[in-house]
Amino acid sequence: MNDLAPIASMNASAPPVARVPLAIVLPAYNEAGNLERLIREIFDVVPSDLIGEVIVVDDASDDGTSAEVRALVGHLPRLRYIRHAARCGQSAAIHTGVRAARHGLIATLDGDGQNDPADIAYLVERAIQTLPAPVLVGGIRNKRQAERSKQLASRFANWIRNAVLADECPDTGCGIKVFGRDAFLALPYFSGMHRYLPALYLMRGQKVDYLPVNDRPRTVGQSKYNNLGRALIGIYDLIGVRWLRARTTIPRIAEAYGGNAMTETSDLQISREARPCSAKSLHGGALSALRS
Repeated sequence: MNDLAPIASMNASAPPVARVPLAIVLPAYNEAGNLERLIREIFDVVPSDLIGEVIVVDDASDDGTSAEVRALVGHLPRLRYIRHAARCGQSAAIHTGVRAARHGLIATLDGDGQNDPADIAYLVERAIQTLPAPVLVGGIRNKRQAERSKQLASRFANWIRNAVLADECPDTGCGIKVFGRDAFLALPYFSGMHRYLPALYLMRGQKVDYLPVNDRPRTVGQSKYNNLGRALIGIYDLIGVRWLRARTTIPRIAEAYGGNAMTETSDLQISREARPCSAKSLHGGALSALRS
């Protein structure tokens, strides 16, 4: 992708901040009453030069979601709407949106309006500090608005996931994230992968960081998850991701010539270190390098 070249901030009262146009992906299932308000808020609060496109991926909703979004498409030229023929889940909706994106940097938000789109610019600013290297910047929700039982279940899930995967992510369930399109599409795809993005990025030796973000109460509709169902699926997925991490090695390229071949890219990691290829060593190095 060629649209990762920074563009200048239009905020004259602060030092120029490099920005890139991005695709904002909203996965949604039965979010009528939430999406119109969220979409309009995105165009109101996210700096205009950051919005390349907003892509709503409707995971086969059976309420008024489709009509609500399609009514806006003609009035908002940068808004796109994609609908699945059958329900496939949140990971599938995110994957569809990222595949359809025309920009190299992606921001995701949950379609229920609980993520604050005003936080997008904050995450983008941190992400572009590492460009063109692949990076994931995830939100950590301040003052969670979910009911107490879900907060406790989430804390336990985060604890056990970190104990197994060591991704050091205190809130992998937070839907607001910023990452590179090409690096995301290079990850192994499976249902539920959106809960393991930090571990998957680190598995490939890429950089991950987390920033505190706002959390808001759901105003319309209800959550699509329950604690027991999420826990059972999470255990199954955790075993799979642990296996993927154990079996993944990323070769370091000692020499490459011709066509600017020594330039580090998303696909090649240039290093003359002779230590063995190891997902574990790459995992730790990527996190410490970003935070040093």
